[in-house]
Amino acid sequence: MLSPVTFIREVVRETKKVTWPTRKQTQDMTLLVIGVSVGIGLYIALLDGIFQKLLSAIL
Repeated sequence: MLSPVTFIREVVRETKKVTWPTRKQTQDMTLLVIGVSVGIGLYIALLDGIFQKLLSAIL
């Protein structure tokens, strides 16, 4: 089992190896996630409306 000090040293060493995204990349990916989420939400709302009308017509 690793000592807490060794664990923290390894965490710091591994964190330095990470390639962090740029500010522009972060903004672009955030906008993409928001756009896809809104698109899927609208699609689900459309399907919900269609199924609701179909069910009302059947019943």
